[in-house]
Amino acid sequence: MYSRKIPEDLDCGIVITMRILGGKWKACILDGIHKGIKRPSDLHRTISDASPRVINMQLRELETAGAIAKKIYPGLPLKVEYNLTELGISLLPVIDK
Repeated sequence: MYSRKIPEDLDCGIVITMRILGGKWKACILDGIHKGIKRPSDLHRTISDASPRVINMQLRELETAGAIAKKIYPGLPLKVEYNLTELGISLLPVIDK
């Protein structure tokens, strides 16, 4: 497994912000979820320039960072929705136009 040779300075707010928002499409994903797009397939249609694989990877990274929460509904077909957490809501002024 990969381990960094130079440890990150997690006391610096810029490092933490770049770690969360560092992906090319993460700001668009957060903005889309804020505007009401909650399903992954809707995000894929909205952000058509990005491949579904990239969007799914960045959704996972945002979930790991705690910016979004994933809710899986039981039953078939499987239904997944994403919502912003308090951390995700606090990032909205940073990505606001």
